[in-house]
Amino acid sequence: MTSVLKSLAIISVLGIFFIPHYSESAISCSVVIQDLQPCVSYLTSGSGKPPETCCDGVKSLAAATTTSEDKKAACQCIKSVANSVTVKPELAQALASNCGVSLPVDASPTVDCTTYVLSDIYSLD
Repeated sequence: MTSVLKSLAIISVLGIFFIPHYSESAISCSVVIQDLQPCVSYLTSGSGKPPETCCDGVKSLAAATTTSEDKKAACQCIKSVANSVTVKPELAQALASNCGVSLPVDASPTVDCTTYVLSDIYSLD
């Protein structure tokens, strides 16, 4: 439990001090971190389905990322934070679908944010 609290503290500090701030029109990284904080323990050491609090945060993030700017900002934030925490790749990739929602980005340090934003633009056709 202590290691989970330490991970949450590290993520919060990184979100506040080291992640670039985006324009007012895009979702802030602090909102992304707040929404996904309940998922940290699950993504690092969990299995099976995510806890309800995690899915509530994922659903909140999905509802908040409506524009291409929001999706790009959320993607860049998730990618930055994912570089500082070791997550299980299979859980990160399946997080949104396991919560019954669609997110424009996986919780992965290797995600290509331009691909997600471009695929979102092309899906509007």
